[in-house]
Amino acid sequence: MKKILIVGSNSYIGTSFTKWIKPYCNKYFVDAISARNEEWEKTNFHNYDVLILVAAIVHRKDAELELYDQVNHKLAVDIAKKAKKEGIKQFIFFSTMAVYDNSVEILTRESIPKPKTPYAKSKYKAEKEIILMSDRSFKVAILRPPFVYGKGCKGNYVTMRKFALISPIFPNIENQRSMIYIDNLTEFLRVIIDDEAKGIFCPQNAEYVCTSSMIKEIDICNGKTIILTKIFNPFIKILLNITVFRKVFGNYIYDRELSYYPKKYVIKSFKDSIKETECI
Repeated sequence: MKKILIVGSNSYIGTSFTKWIKPYCNKYFVDAISARNEEWEKTNFHNYDVLILVAAIVHRKDAELELYDQVNHKLAVDIAKKAKKEGIKQFIFFSTMAVYDNSVEILTRESIPKPKTPYAKSKYKAEKEIILMSDRSFKVAILRPPFVYGKGCKGNYVTMRKFALISPIFPNIENQRSMIYIDNLTEFLRVIIDDEAKGIFCPQNAEYVCTSSMIKEIDICNGKTIILTKIFNPFIKILLNITVFRKVFGNYIYDRELSYYPKKYVIKSFKDSIKETECI
C-alpha cells in the first residue's frame, strides 16, 4: 500500500484526488494537511511514500509580488527539502501551463518556459530548484496542467458558465485550447504514482477544446439555447493581442507529443466531461 500525503488540504485538485482513489482503498492510504500555520513542519514525512504539493497562491488581485514568491516558490522548496530529508520517495509538484509564453499558440518539446505573471514566475522558480533535488531515491514529478475544470471547480470555468447561461448569443470562433477534466487529471496522478514516474509532465484531454463549442455544450446540458454568430469575428481577431481576448478566443495548446504518456489516463471525453460537470 502506498501512503500519500497531500499538502493543500482544501485545494480542488487535492480533494478531488482523495475522492477519486476511494475505490482503491486497498492500494492507497491518503492524508491531507494544510501548508498554513506551519502544519507541514510539524508533520512527520517519514510515514509517507508520496507527497503531492498543491498548495499555492493563485491569481489573487490583492496578493503582493512578495506573497507569490513566498508561498509558491520559497515555501514549496522548503517542503521539498524536508520531504527529501525525511525519506519521501516521490515528490509531485503542481505547476502550471502558464510557465510558458501565453502568446505562443502551440507548445512543443522545444518550447522554453517564459512566464509572464507573478503566479507563473513563482511556480517556475520553484520548479527549477525542486527538479534539481531529483535522484534515484527522491523522484520529482513536475505537473504543468492546462485549464482544469470539473464539478465544483472555481476560476475561469465558472465565469464562462455564468456567461453561457445568461447570454443569448456568443461569437463563433474556431479556436483550440488545451484543457483537462478533473477526472482525467486525477487518473493521471494515480497512474504516475503507480509508476513512480519522474520528470516534467503536461497532461491534457484527448481533444482540444473550442471555446464556442464549450459554451454551447454548457447551454445544452442546462436545457438552454444559444446562438453562435460570426458577426463579431473580425473585431475579435483584431483584439487578440489583448490578453483577456486571447485567453478566451485565442489558440493555446500542448502538442500531442508533449502530453504523451505510455499508459492511458484520459478516460472521459470532452462532451461527457461537460455533462458530468453540469449535472445537478
